[in-house]
Amino acid sequence: MTSWKQTATSCSTRFRLFFHSNESTAIKQEPEIEDIISTSTTTGSMGSSSIDGSAKRCSADTGDLSQGGVNTRFVAVSRLEDQQAIRCTAFHPSGRFYAVGTNSRQLHICRYPLLKNLKRDHVAKGPELLLSRPKQHRGSVYCASFNPTGELLATGSNDKTIRLMQFNADSCTVGVEHDLNVHNGTVRDLVFMEDTSNHTSLLISGGAGNCNIQITDCASGTSVRQLQGHTAPVLGMYTWGGCMFVSCSQDRTIRFWDLRCTKAVNLLSAGNQFYSSPVTSICVDPSGRLLVSGHEDASVMLYDIHGARLVQLYRPHVDEVRAVRFSPGTYYLLSGSYDKKVAITDMRGDLMAPLKYLPVVEHQDKVIQCRWHPHDFTFVSTSADRSAVLWALPPPEDETL
Repeated sequence: MTSWKQTATSCSTRFRLFFHSNESTAIKQEPEIEDIISTSTTTGSMGSSSIDGSAKRCSADTGDLSQGGVNTRFVAVSRLEDQQAIRCTAFHPSGRFYAVGTNSRQLHICRYPLLKNLKRDHVAKGPELLLSRPKQHRGSVYCASFNPTGELLATGSNDKTIRLMQFNADSCTVGVEHDLNVHNGTVRDLVFMEDTSNHTSLLISGGAGNCNIQITDCASGTSVRQLQGHTAPVLGMYTWGGCMFVSCSQDRTIRFWDLRCTKAVNLLSAGNQFYSSPVTSICVDPSGRLLVSGHEDASVMLYDIHGARLVQLYRPHVDEVRAVRFSPGTYYLLSGSYDKKVAITDMRGDLMAPLKYLPVVEHQDKVIQCRWHPHDFTFVSTSADRSAVLWALPPPEDETL
């Protein structure tokens, strides 16, 4: 059996280029949405397409969501239901299954189904559960994440602990586990990073309590550093290669970190010309050039990291934005909100111009999190309505025959 240290130190990260026209063949072609998407009235501020001024079209984008003039909505493929709110989800990097964490302390691993014969009138059923842990934590499961190779799985909770586990994708089983007690408050988010200098995998976690960000060596399960600066709960974090990652907080700041430094290397704060409310979610495109943040006031911000300038601030929702993520090909942005809706924004073309976006699905209560499949144009959303739903676009009817 592979040892814990061998598993942790073998992890590596692979990234794609932003707006690259030759996407990996593992990533399915992303459809056109411009024929049915509504145009935002938000006016651009600073910035441009791919942040360089050109209005590009990506050759990898094919298909048409309108399908002959009939507006196509995402179909609920499977629906996991619980007795309490479902907070988090995370896809395995292979795309073969996804994890779901609930307020009722449970962790489930669900099989990702075959979608070849999906039809518009499909009735969602419960997903196939490959693994269920009814007492993953002593409290609600707030966050979950696989490492880039899928050999590690971590969860965080309001019981103030992190559970770091070996994960076997072939048998869908959990191996050696570490219970980490490195926080004195709710663990709100965690992400993995490969330490290329020491050839080890690191776990970065943040949350409430003292609001410090903890860096844990996955091989030993010990904390190697804590980063100070946030003065309110850390609500989201994101890594994009090398030693860089970014964090966002209820303190209305976005902090850029380099693990080679002990303090944040850059800081965005409310009250400037960019935004004014707490930052609830965050992501960065694979090139490390464009940052997107979701905010408590229902706004979404696009920020040029290299140019240190605002690209655009717009509002695709009417309530707090709790999740933002780029699609596998980085051509679309997924956002989930307390307004119960998940929206998709077209990120192609001139990013300084008004952006086109469309609410594509709706829950019965607040959307807490949503995540794209790593290869397909599908996603999972979790909600206070006590469900986690896998959504997909059915193919044209003649393709299902």
